[in-house]
Amino acid sequence: MSDKNFAIIEQIKSLTLLETSQLVKQIEATFGVDASRIIKPEKDEPKPPEIEKTEFDVILSEVPADKKIATLKVVRTLTGLGLKEAKDFVESAPQVVKGAIALPDAQEIKQQLESVGGKVSLK
Repeated sequence: MSDKNFAIIEQIKSLTLLETSQLVKQIEATFGVDASRIIKPEKDEPKPPEIEKTEFDVILSEVPADKKIATLKVVRTLTGLGLKEAKDFVESAPQVVKGAIALPDAQEIKQQLESVGGKVSLK
């Protein structure tokens, strides 16, 4: 920083708040600028850390008619439902097969259901 700039900064430091405010207004008027658009915060505000999703719902979205029995068997195995309950479950898709489970488990269940023809999504 040059000696001239250093001297100006030292003079500004000695001003009161009112005098500094008046100086800013005079600079804006003289040079046709808006100080509020020029001044940037010294630090960017830290962004909150993104929360990584750890629990997923496995949703049976759709079951083709020709794959209903195979899907029903897998649903019974996964949920422990009886035959009638599993049949009603499969026929009323979309349904949550398992909720709030870890990603590896959710992916395994998804793979099992897709292997028998069901359409599955994770949310």
